[in-house]
Amino acid sequence: GPASGQPLRYMLNLYRRAADREGRPRDGRSLGTNTVRLVRASSHGGQPWAGRWYVQPLTYHLERQPEAEHLLRATMVYLPSLPMARGHLLCALELAATSEATRVLLSPAARPLHGWAEADVTPYLVLGSGSMGSLALRHVCVHASRAGGHDAPVAPSHPFLLLYLNDTRAGLAPPAAEPHRHRRDTGTLAHDLPGYLREQGGEKSDCSLHPFPVSFAQLGWDHWIIAPHRYNPRYCKGACPRLLRYDYHAPNHAVVQSFVHQLVDANVPRPSCVPYRYSPISVLMIERDGGILYKEYENMIAESCTCR
Repeated sequence: GPASGQPLRYMLNLYRRAADREGRPRDGRSLGTNTVRLVRASSHGGQPWAGRWYVQPLTYHLERQPEAEHLLRATMVYLPSLPMARGHLLCALELAATSEATRVLLSPAARPLHGWAEADVTPYLVLGSGSMGSLALRHVCVHASRAGGHDAPVAPSHPFLLLYLNDTRAGLAPPAAEPHRHRRDTGTLAHDLPGYLREQGGEKSDCSLHPFPVSFAQLGWDHWIIAPHRYNPRYCKGACPRLLRYDYHAPNHAVVQSFVHQLVDANVPRPSCVPYRYSPISVLMIERDGGILYKEYENMIAESCTCR
């Protein structure tokens, strides 16, 4: 439909408010969690327009949410008012129910940006066991036109569901690339890295942090990561000095290992130069089912090095 790109635009705006161009999460971000998933509707067929009224039943399927993702809150995002050439559409959401008497009209909790409204649906999603099922509702609009004015019926964009989740999994798990897809620059990073490291100054320099900007296309991940396009994970390289300085934050074990290498047995290796502190990045990605996911991944950028 004409508005199929609107959920993606909404999530890109959310991403830009939460992270900078390199994906570093902003200090003042107000998401309140590390993961936000956008779930699109499954629409039911049929003719939604009847005169000035538009009524579209929608279902949001949630059975496949991973166990490690704990739901904090859920909101429906929709456009309450849509300008048309003559007049405008006024829209509302109501929970589908078995009888007219038990229908619940959702009231907007907030107006985030660009005319969108968010309505809290958390109480309707969490079942007794803590698992989520599906959410059924009706998108109802009326065409309010000026006297004598008439617009061709335009389907308003489907509302979408936002799940604010706390994901307790720490690891980055890129989906395996589809076998039929030709990946650009396949493996170039793996082939280029040794040469790149050699150019950066040989083995003589002390253990220190080095830049390594990389695009997600080079990693073959550009088909599922929307933003950021590039990021700089950086890496640690160089010789660990015989006498480990205090500013390396090396553990006591590394100090002992260094002395063992020098004084007792040279077969015991010297400590290795590795990252010490890390910082996170935020990633916006497309999921296999067409959903859109904002996620903050910890430990993605090396910030300092140590010897251990």
